[in-house]
Amino acid sequence: MKKLKLVSVLLIALLMAILAVGCSSNNASSSSEGGEKGSKGGKVNVGIVLPTKDEPRWVQDETRFKDALVDSEYSTEILFSQGSSAKEKENVETLISKGIDVLIIAPHDGAAAGAAVESAKKDDITVIAYDRLITDTDAVDYYVTFDSVAVGEAQGQYLIDHAGDGKGIPLYLYAGAASDNNAFLFFEGAWNKLQPKIADGTFVIANSSEAESLKDKAELSRDELGKILGQVTTNWDPNEAKNKAQTNLTAANTDLKGDVAILAPNDGTSRAIADVFGTDPDVSSYVVTGQDAEMASIQYIIDGKQSMTVFKDVRTLVTDAMGMAVDILDGETPETTGTYDNGSKEVSAKQTDVIVVEQENVKSELIDSGYYEASEFSGL
Repeated sequence: MKKLKLVSVLLIALLMAILAVGCSSNNASSSSEGGEKGSKGGKVNVGIVLPTKDEPRWVQDETRFKDALVDSEYSTEILFSQGSSAKEKENVETLISKGIDVLIIAPHDGAAAGAAVESAKKDDITVIAYDRLITDTDAVDYYVTFDSVAVGEAQGQYLIDHAGDGKGIPLYLYAGAASDNNAFLFFEGAWNKLQPKIADGTFVIANSSEAESLKDKAELSRDELGKILGQVTTNWDPNEAKNKAQTNLTAANTDLKGDVAILAPNDGTSRAIADVFGTDPDVSSYVVTGQDAEMASIQYIIDGKQSMTVFKDVRTLVTDAMGMAVDILDGETPETTGTYDNGSKEVSAKQTDVIVVEQENVKSELIDSGYYEASEFSGL
């Protein structure tokens, strides 16, 4: 009896040991919540923090980041901050705890993100600012970006090219969030092109007293840009853009309607603004800019409801960012093409070109290049 009892105890112990090994193996190979799988032991090589899941642009980026390392020995995890700087810092701390060597971060608020990346630098993590510059800190190593000033210049030039020989064309100005350094750069670029045409009377500013007071000034200081943005910001929110456009049109007399030009900062706000201007009986026609080549806006362009978008091929930007991260992990120095002053240091940067897309070149730029499928649109 004693021998049988001993055998039973040993069998039970053996079975428990087998189960423990199996559970340990499963846990070691499981995927991290909200991101790609980590390497053995929970180690993550590249941590990525994106600002929100509420904009199609960042969801597309998530997919492409996941694909970028699929054949690599390195692992990544992607977290979203959902428009909260506090959540952003929490995400960075989570990734630090997983042993990341490189942090790629598109900040919700460029200045507020400084505290998060400073935590990363204390652990000798290389920080890459992605698409949006992190300002007022020296804890940023690299910046991967589209030329944001060139984006604004493309938008401004498009409005000029479609103004013809007209004079006194009402110009409605809208901008991104004042917490986003790119919003300043986009507007600066647009102002570079538009200001001479405002000064000579081609355009008449319809919705910003601050911009009107500075119409004869070719170069604006950060403070002056901030004052204009304070009046025309959409905070990248289509609902806020819609409300602001409705308020502007309600306040405008008929002289500020007719054929109008609209500087809209991105595609989400562009569609919202276009919907408002398109239903005002006193607006004869409008030209409206955009940015990001979102699928919904490409349909709007095909349908003639949005005039253009600045196409920033995120595939290239993701490739540049991940290529830079892999160089760092391999102990190599990443290639850069310029620098950006973030208020604390000159940050080495890799820039990617931008392309203007309108009805005439939707197919060649977005379909033929494989960015979208023709079947995703009607009327193409």
